Amino acid sequence: MPAEPADIHLPPACRETIRAGALVAINTSGGKDSQAMTILLSRIVPRDQIVAVHAPLGEVEWPGTVEHIEATLPAGVPLVLAPVASGKSLLDRVEERGMFPGVRQRWCTAEHKRGPIERELRRYLKIHPRFDGRLLNCLGIRRDESAARAGRVPWRRNERMSVAGREVFDWLPIFDLSTEDVFRVIRLAGQSPHWIYRHLSRCSCSFCIFSSPGDLRTAAELRPALYRRYARTERRIGHTLSPTRRPLPELTGVPLAAGGGFEDPADPIGA
Repeated sequence: MPAEPADIHLPPACRETIRAGALVAINTSGGKDSQAMTILLSRIVPRDQIVAVHAPLGEVEWPGTVEHIEATLPAGVPLVLAPVASGKSLLDRVEERGMFPGVRQRWCTAEHKRGPIERELRRYLKIHPRFDGRLLNCLGIRRDESAARAGRVPWRRNERMSVAGREVFDWLPIFDLSTEDVFRVIRLAGQSPHWIYRHLSRCSCSFCIFSSPGDLRTAAELRPALYRRYARTERRIGHTLSPTRRPLPELTGVPLAAGGGFEDPADPIGA
């Protein structure tokens, strides 16, 4: 295995697992952290041991996300898409539940990301027996993102997935990197981050429970048609996207117009 860059958090047990031929799965959202993680891991892990996996979120995802991931993957690294099995969108599930996800009830992550990704990784291991059920599940989580994330353990056995002959570890390779480090890694690799970073500091769902009011307003300006759907959904189910419990028009300052529409510009990206 090539010498590892200093940026990677690489415990000895992790190094040995890679050398033993385990599959290294890169969970990629298309955001800056997973992009930097992909760049760094591709320098220390043989290409035939890497797979990238993405849970596409359809209409609520920023346009061009899958294309960005494909364009920035190292040559020879396959991309596995992990959509929800039901085919239902996040907004479909919000309507069914009568509520948006919450900070403590992040069912969106479990249903639309973690669950589908774990399903596809189980399938991948099954059809590639050469990995002998060994998997490193890599997540682009960093300690300086939040107090909660600072408390995460960057290397641990995944008990939920380590069944039926599988041995799975969750690994946070860029746990110690700062935001500046992440953008530096991308720049020095000759790549650019997702286009949304020209407008926002986060690449998540276009309208996310963790977005600031300013970011939600920017998202409303970039995707007015989707904004209308979110705001109308809030009004219909009597529950708000924001944990502040303030409805989107009040929170963003993008008001309701006569006839139930919104006073916003034409959608520049065809949402």
